[in-house]
Amino acid sequence: MAKVLIVDDSPTEIHILRGMLEKHGFDCIEAESGELGIEKARSEQPDLILMDIVMPGLNGFQTTRQLTRDEATKHIPIIIVSTKSQETDKVWGMRQGAKDYLTKPVTEADLLAKVQANLKG
Repeated sequence: MAKVLIVDDSPTEIHILRGMLEKHGFDCIEAESGELGIEKARSEQPDLILMDIVMPGLNGFQTTRQLTRDEATKHIPIIIVSTKSQETDKVWGMRQGAKDYLTKPVTEADLLAKVQANLKG
């Protein structure tokens, strides 16, 4: 089954996303910061990354940009999952290399649809 890396500084958000994904057979790993997200993406080589934007240290935009420019991780699709719902945020997220964008709170149906669409990509 597909391995998903959840990068979010909120234990509650990680718990919610992990619950939705594991229920459908996904294997989840997590990172509480952008820096840890980069480390885990390199070492674990997940099939997909869910990326929060607002985090201390490296934010999700910076982390996404680094991952999509790194030879070791650029093939991994990234879906931004954020409370930032402005069109400018979505456009900027895609410019950093994200493949998709979800606004929190996410529904299980939306999450699964985006994850499955990007895994087939």
